[in-house]
Amino acid sequence: MTSDNGRRRPFLPPLAALVLVLAAATACGGGGDKGTSSPRPAETAVVGHAGHSATVATPKPIALRAGERFQTLGMARPYKPVAPTAGGTDDYRCFLVDPKITKPTFLTGFQFLPQNPDLVHHAIFYAISRTEAAEGKTLDANTPGDGWTCFTGTGIGDAKQAIVSAPWIAAWAPGGGETLSNPGTGKLLRPGEQIVMQVHYNLLATGGKSVATDQSAIKLRLTKRGGLEPVHTTLLVAPPEIPCPAGETGRLCDRALSLWDIQRRFGEAAGAQVGGLNLLCNDNREPVPSNKTHCDRKVGEQMVVQGVAGHMHLLGRSISVTQNPGTAGARKLLNVPNYNFDDQGARMLDKPVTVAAGDTLRVSCRYDATLRSKLPALQTLKPRYVLWGEGTSDEMCLGVVIWTKS
Repeated sequence: MTSDNGRRRPFLPPLAALVLVLAAATACGGGGDKGTSSPRPAETAVVGHAGHSATVATPKPIALRAGERFQTLGMARPYKPVAPTAGGTDDYRCFLVDPKITKPTFLTGFQFLPQNPDLVHHAIFYAISRTEAAEGKTLDANTPGDGWTCFTGTGIGDAKQAIVSAPWIAAWAPGGGETLSNPGTGKLLRPGEQIVMQVHYNLLATGGKSVATDQSAIKLRLTKRGGLEPVHTTLLVAPPEIPCPAGETGRLCDRALSLWDIQRRFGEAAGAQVGGLNLLCNDNREPVPSNKTHCDRKVGEQMVVQGVAGHMHLLGRSISVTQNPGTAGARKLLNVPNYNFDDQGARMLDKPVTVAAGDTLRVSCRYDATLRSKLPALQTLKPRYVLWGEGTSDEMCLGVVIWTKS
């Protein structure tokens, strides 16, 4: 990563630099959604947060299984999102909610309820300790209105570092419905833990201005039944380095200026993410502009993969996760050749796959920068060199691996 004057800046260690967000999966897995996504609609019809209310339907509830109960948590009052920086079009807002857990409890499913899906890009739910909850209450009290701004994570406790084993208990992105864990598995919630609900609001359609409210909630499926196999989540990330396509020009087509703009909109930590990704996946070599990216990750312990999800933004064309790429035993754990932003539910495997310690997992993504001139949600934006960023007009390459130890 270079500064605006071209001098190289030091990188943060990967774990501190990469405070990464989801928009595609859950620690609990999916509710029977298998295979690849549906084909992308006609390009001019992919509006991206200009009409999700027409495509998001409330799914029919799935009956409770033995020992389960429902609990619904949400915002106390409607929240009117607004981009916190001039020229920004995204608002990340965190809200603290309390499930009042008094005994060890397993989360075995959830259903996110986006009250205003035209605004909600994604939502992530983090379990935090009683001590961290006190820090969250302080942030809330010191911030006007309900909740607090929380780009690049929640801003509190261990949730600041989320690259190896994400502290999510649930997450939602367009296309995700009611989600259940596989039988015999669940996410453990400990007594006294509370939940941070991080909601990413996309305000591209209004130029970052606040014009409507949202009061989203989540319906948890809980059980105190013991003996369940704990579920874990691992993130696979790769750095987008997408140049302006032929015929597009502008000051933000310069990578250094585009990086500066990301930091202006989301803070220094967002710039550190870009540098950390290059360090993690590219050994700190000079980034190469491309419409493709991938990154390999050695697995440190055996994983029994239950499901996989992939997340990109509006320039995404395809995404995959491969076990041991380039070998005779290579296996696709996720293959989405026609990425659809509005179909990001987790893909549960028909049969769990064992990934041994020492195996390699690769996430690969392909983009199409010409979509910026074709999609209504992006047509008004100036050309830019696209990097990893928190905004809907930025990009990500994120694979989410949902696994148990046995």
